[in-house]
Amino acid sequence: MAFIEARPYRIQDRAAVRQICADTGFLGQPIDPVFEDRELFADYLTGYYLRFEPQSTLVCEVDGEVVGYLMGCRRPLAYQAVNNLVLAGRALIRCYARGYGPASRAFLRWIAFNAWREIPAAPRTTPHFHINLRPPARDVAATRRLMELFLESVCRSGHVRVCGQMVSFEERRTDALFERYGFQVLHRSEISKYRNVYPGRVFICTVVKDLSTGPGLVRR
Repeated sequence: MAFIEARPYRIQDRAAVRQICADTGFLGQPIDPVFEDRELFADYLTGYYLRFEPQSTLVCEVDGEVVGYLMGCRRPLAYQAVNNLVLAGRALIRCYARGYGPASRAFLRWIAFNAWREIPAAPRTTPHFHINLRPPARDVAATRRLMELFLESVCRSGHVRVCGQMVSFEERRTDALFERYGFQVLHRSEISKYRNVYPGRVFICTVVKDLSTGPGLVRR
């Protein structure tokens, strides 16, 4: 039986976390068919968190190997204003310097012209989080351990709610799953960036959990 452990992020986990980000970036599969620049993609989804709020990041180990992570942000406005602006400039330079292919260019166009319209709204001053896991850790136990540690930390900091934005497709991460653990689905929006590479509909859901009665993930 595998030994699963959730623990705080350490600086030596950085390479593993970034690798997981790229290996799970396309609906749980490698991001390469959608965007070829793994380094920039990992910067886009992990750069702010690992540089400015590493204390809000957790990792999941299975038998001593890092196979997943949860990244939290308690300063959402700083994240939006600084990280995205810097990455936009880098993406433009690298796009022409490296000669990105059609799929990668389409991905960048989606970020520039569609992301702000398609990604659903989230409470602007509420701490948020996102999770990525490799197949060995994609089970209820691993996800629950990561979320419980994060929610306990957020509660200790005095926050009364937390939000997340989750990708939902086919039967993965339905409203019933979120509600089972005390999250309320605020918004749901279909996103178009995968239409050329995935046959089904893909949504992003904004979910919120009230922490005023405690951080527990009580199954409903």
